[in-house]
Amino acid sequence: MPLPPKVYTWLCGFFAALGSVTFGYDLGIIASVLPAEDFLATTGNPDATAQGLIVGCLLLGAFASNIYVGSLADHVGRRRAILFGCLVFLLGGSIQAAAQNIHYMYGGRFLAGMGIGMLAMLAPLYQAEIAHPSIRGRLTTLQQFMLGIGALIASFIGYGCFHGLSGQAQWRVPLALFDMNPMPIAIQLLPAIPLAFFILLLPESPRYLAMKGRNEEALHILARLHAHGDIHDPFVVNEHKEILAQVRVEQQETRNAWAQLFLVKSNFRRLVLGVAIQFSIQMTGVSVIQYYAPRIFESIGIDTSTTLGLQSGNSVIALIGEALCIWFIDRLGRRGPFIWGNALSGLTFVFGTIIIAVFPAETNNHNASRAFVAMTWLFNLVFSSCCGPLSWAIPVEMFNSATRAKATAITSSAAWISNFMIAQVSPIAFDHVGWKYYLVFAICGFTNALFFWAFLPETKGIPLEELDAYFESVPLFVPTAKVYVPDGRTREEELRQGKIMVPEGAETEATEDMYEKDKGAIEHIA
Repeated sequence: MPLPPKVYTWLCGFFAALGSVTFGYDLGIIASVLPAEDFLATTGNPDATAQGLIVGCLLLGAFASNIYVGSLADHVGRRRAILFGCLVFLLGGSIQAAAQNIHYMYGGRFLAGMGIGMLAMLAPLYQAEIAHPSIRGRLTTLQQFMLGIGALIASFIGYGCFHGLSGQAQWRVPLALFDMNPMPIAIQLLPAIPLAFFILLLPESPRYLAMKGRNEEALHILARLHAHGDIHDPFVVNEHKEILAQVRVEQQETRNAWAQLFLVKSNFRRLVLGVAIQFSIQMTGVSVIQYYAPRIFESIGIDTSTTLGLQSGNSVIALIGEALCIWFIDRLGRRGPFIWGNALSGLTFVFGTIIIAVFPAETNNHNASRAFVAMTWLFNLVFSSCCGPLSWAIPVEMFNSATRAKATAITSSAAWISNFMIAQVSPIAFDHVGWKYYLVFAICGFTNALFFWAFLPETKGIPLEELDAYFESVPLFVPTAKVYVPDGRTREEELRQGKIMVPEGAETEATEDMYEKDKGAIEHIA
């Protein structure tokens, strides 16, 4: 019995998100690697700035990859770009594991970051372009869910290696490769290997194929994804027509994609929103907790060993939050959860800051330590269910096919450069201002919520080809908007009944003629 189309599409998106396991693992494992004595000796006992650069090189690599990944994805396709990202990551991970000094770590983390940056940008891009409108959120939020799985694996492996191993094995095993006879083990590299081998077996993005003029293939892929291969299914036929009409408008546009992003007012508005979303995520304080948990918990009287155990629990909570997001995202939408998530994350930092200011480590107050841990866990639940997944899901569904890959590359680069900033600034801030540093994140949670309440429109359930017209109709100050946003299932049913939203500027008859010509060729081939 064949799988229902939405289940098949979701599974394709799930497999494409395997690269995000490497993202979560590499971000999470560094917290258990940095305190290892042999690691510190091998890397020359780096000071706080050098340790920050070890963490930050991964992020710089990810940032660098976004300079070219958008153009690469538009040139060779989404699947081949994902394959290239896997290969780059495997090279960088191997160099990290074999590091003989701090320069190996810098280079390995930079290359691994390039691979991670590519995969983190490409997975939600691919997912958004293959999804039904009614389940698009459930696919694109898989990015953060798989990241959570990687972080969970990292927390348990890091804790086990910190306690169960010594010497080089204590940090080389969790990083990737260590000679454990009769064969080496490869931990952080594992998720990228099956993704590299099998990604080309998945269907290519139909929207990429339409951009390249491969309309017959695009129709067949849409049918494979959404109708058990039936190219005459009404939903597939009308979805195909919408895609071709949108592509025609984009081809008639004389400016290239980069010019469209910066010179078309509606596109630039979306670009600013996407960059703001990614910057705002770092200002919630999530990376501070993730990278420097041992140091933070030490300031409240909790040792490194206990902290690594608590981080394992924190990873479980994050995974629960990410699963909740997948469940409710296409029911509640994007705007409301993102606004409330930012406000609540700021509130948890308010309470956490009060606790750490009033009860520092020297007070030896165990109840205060437990309360602080509870606040970090509550923060993580809120962040993982309302903020983190949506930071990847919203940008990829705001743009048209001509600009989507390049725009997402820019918004993703904002994530990496702001993440790098936090990684570099945090050790210095801990040394100079201590607990007062947390006030930044307490305040920013509320300012984030206010900003997105004012300027972030809802994008739930709107077909990708209709988002240009939608953003042109929604006012800049969103609370005053009176634009009807249909439910995703409702819009799918309208498409099934033949209600197509042809973009302004598309020549309907020409589009129909082009479609009939393609369909005739397909029927002849069949």
